[in-house]
Amino acid sequence: MIDGIREIEIARSGAGAYAVAHDLLAVEEPLEIRVEWTDGAEQRVATVAVTMRTPGNDLELSAGFLFTEGLVSAREQIVSVRSCRGGSARVVLAPGLTVDLARLERHSFTSSSCGMCGKRSASALRTTSHYQLRAADPVVEDALVRALPERLRRAQLAFEATGGLHASALFDLDGRLVTLREDVGRHNALDKVVGAELLAGRLPADERILMVSGRVSFELVQKALMAGIPIVAAIGAPSSLAVELAREAGLTLLGFLRSDRFNVYAGSARLSCHPVERSDEGSALRGREQERARAARATPNKTRDLGAARPDPSLRSG
Repeated sequence: MIDGIREIEIARSGAGAYAVAHDLLAVEEPLEIRVEWTDGAEQRVATVAVTMRTPGNDLELSAGFLFTEGLVSAREQIVSVRSCRGGSARVVLAPGLTVDLARLERHSFTSSSCGMCGKRSASALRTTSHYQLRAADPVVEDALVRALPERLRRAQLAFEATGGLHASALFDLDGRLVTLREDVGRHNALDKVVGAELLAGRLPADERILMVSGRVSFELVQKALMAGIPIVAAIGAPSSLAVELAREAGLTLLGFLRSDRFNVYAGSARLSCHPVERSDEGSALRGREQERARAARATPNKTRDLGAARPDPSLRSG
């Protein structure tokens, strides 16, 4: 059986009766992430997070979490990562590295649904990436982007079995799958991907496209920026803060990605047939809507088309 999956007995309703059946569930269990470092002459160990995750790739998750939270900034700063008994992982940091635990400003628990929920202030949400995105580079073909959902779906083996896991995946600029991880928490899935790339010495991921199986939050955009990923594409919708951060940082953000369409929320210049030639993303689209509204108001002797002032249907997620 695939790691992170558990079989249970259930009662299933159908055809007017109940029957005994078996179902596969995604496992959700706590992982304690502990850090060991040297503070002067003193050896210190501290728990930095307890996150609810799907077991598997715990070492990548631990390393990726520390990296996207800004506690480490390079592979060389991690001496070792090992699993311990009782559902914990210990990350040993390089001598001389200063550990600022206060920057996490977390309570002791992070749920699988939200990695930001333990933050104590709005200012603590931001972390600073060591990688600067290159303007309008790389450039990818629209057709390649539209092919990614099906490639992601075919590779989601745990989701295929349970229907209960998020996925994050990195593709190269030819659309080949490089790294994929699944987890009950979308932020955990991405931390596992980033951790895998960090431990393999493949950061920054500046020639990669990140594909996520659900919606895109502020947190996922920030983690992508920490890893130097220039393009993020999602099956679902982005949040308002995710769009704001993507535009501010110059990251390409795509949503509602399907085989025949997608929405561009930021960074259109990285698309080979990009629809907007100016930095103010969306202004051209708003202008089109305003023109249609004015045209509708200019025809008082005719029955107005109540849909005339609405957004172009081709831009909707459908």
